[in-house]
Amino acid sequence: MVSPLTASDGVAAVAFGLGNTVVDGEPCLRFCPRYPNHLLQFSSVKLALKNSQRQFYALHLGAPRAGSASGDEHLAHLGIEEAEADGTLALVASTYSRENDAIYDGVSRPGVRLISFAPVLKHGMFPLAEILSELLAIGERGTSAPVEVEFAVEVPCDPDERATFGFLQLRPLALSRESAELAITDEDRASALCHSRSVLGNGRLDHIRDLVVVDFHRFERERSQDVALDVARFNRRLVADAVPYVLIGVGRWGSSEPFLGIPVGWDQIAGARAIVEAGFRDFTVTPSQGTHFFQNLTSSNVGYFTVNPDAGEGFVDWDWLAAQPAVDEASCVRHLRFDRPLVVKMNGRTNQGVILKPKLSTKD
Repeated sequence: MVSPLTASDGVAAVAFGLGNTVVDGEPCLRFCPRYPNHLLQFSSVKLALKNSQRQFYALHLGAPRAGSASGDEHLAHLGIEEAEADGTLALVASTYSRENDAIYDGVSRPGVRLISFAPVLKHGMFPLAEILSELLAIGERGTSAPVEVEFAVEVPCDPDERATFGFLQLRPLALSRESAELAITDEDRASALCHSRSVLGNGRLDHIRDLVVVDFHRFERERSQDVALDVARFNRRLVADAVPYVLIGVGRWGSSEPFLGIPVGWDQIAGARAIVEAGFRDFTVTPSQGTHFFQNLTSSNVGYFTVNPDAGEGFVDWDWLAAQPAVDEASCVRHLRFDRPLVVKMNGRTNQGVILKPKLSTKD
């Protein structure tokens, strides 16, 4: 966080069109409801051009389309120029002028359109930031924990019509009922199997001895659907034996686009008590950070680690994992079992977490 923002203020991720843009990890706008005009993504022209949403999802009202690029035959994935043609882009956009290398609110001048939500966040067309701030405060009071809110807003093109805020659902962010913070020490980080600065969850797990890992060195993105089936097979076996495990993989877990991750459904990984999402060795993709399974993660008390070395978000000791003997393996998916338990520590306040190697699995 950058001053005056703090972690406790919360962050909203918003996109023009349907919410698949946010769920699938595509470029969208992130802002703090308490400080809606502190937009790090638009702090420079270069960042705005790089990070602005350029496409949106809409509902396809005609006959179902085969082979949809969105992975859903009822969705249309369109460029934002389509929204400008029907007049809706003006509600959320700004314009980049190449002549003077500047960004202007609105779409009244020629140039590159950027989804900035300036009419809403800067000019008060709709009190989105105020509503979200109030909802987050109410939710935290009601659940005694930080919350995640899912919502939708409809702003009509006709200024005489009223905009509508749809409150869809609210979920607590805490993984466990532990109130004390769990310190992540330098010693933990130095000797960890996995460390992340982007962790969903809070608490400690110290009874897990099994690990299912997608081998970073052998994984090929074109075989991700086969890998998903292998992961599901190990999950089914461990669930049947009532054996909890830690799941470590590459790319986005649950991605609808197989080349961006491993396209599993929740039922195919539901036995995992902690899940690690790491980057590919040959391709950079924006992490999903658990958005595909957020409700399942929180309701089932599952921790979610995002490891993104390109952004300074931790590491996985892949070489150590590769050196461990496997109980069983299929293609690049390996099932490891240790004599002593792993320790998973997650600090919900700092969003840091570690998974300690079995030799370090002792009580603090």
